Amino acid sequence: MSDEDILLRLKDVLRETFEIDPARVTPDTHLFTDLELDSIDAVDLAIQVQDMTGMRIKPEDFKNVRTVGDVVAAVRALLTR
Repeated sequence: MSDEDILLRLKDVLRETFEIDPARVTPDTHLFTDLELDSIDAVDLAIQVQDMTGMRIKPEDFKNVRTVGDVVAAVRALLTR
């Protein structure tokens, strides 16, 4: 799965879960300031990523995630384990 594929799936997750317009989502988009997600939303997002990858996410895997690009990188890292 390419970074572009991951980004497209992530846009779908953000739209379906948080009603965020996919046009607002780029790799540089900050999850907390630009998309106004909070810590509970971050947990929900981590669960959605688990569902997307079929892999368990450890809290330390998602600890430093701040941007959409960080989420893409975390997903890529999970898929290449």
